[in-house]
Amino acid sequence: VQLQASGGGLVQAGGSLRLSCAASGQSFSGYRLGWFRQAPGKEREFVAWLKGSDSIIAYADAVKGRFAISRDNAKNTLYLQMNNLTPEDTAVYYCAAGSGGPFASAYNYWGQGTLVTVSS
Repeated sequence: VQLQASGGGLVQAGGSLRLSCAASGQSFSGYRLGWFRQAPGKEREFVAWLKGSDSIIAYADAVKGRFAISRDNAKNTLYLQMNNLTPEDTAVYYCAAGSGGPFASAYNYWGQGTLVTVSS
């Protein structure tokens, strides 16, 4: 499955963005899906993941209450709604498909990343 992330951009602190991740090649309905991010000079970190029909959803503490992950299996698309953004959210955001959970090693397929920049 090929993943294409989009929706990143420049936003002021307190603003919102919605990231999308379109899957092609095969349906991703059988995969567990996640979002990760990597800030300059830092390691890639977990943001959120979900299983199946949103039966399990988990978030990193840093984004809990501000970000929302969702999927539309009919459109083969994963979303990340990001609200109340802060400069600390500045990073390249990656979508991924695989076994699920907060560890990058559990994901076999990765999108190319989309840059989110939050100005203060």
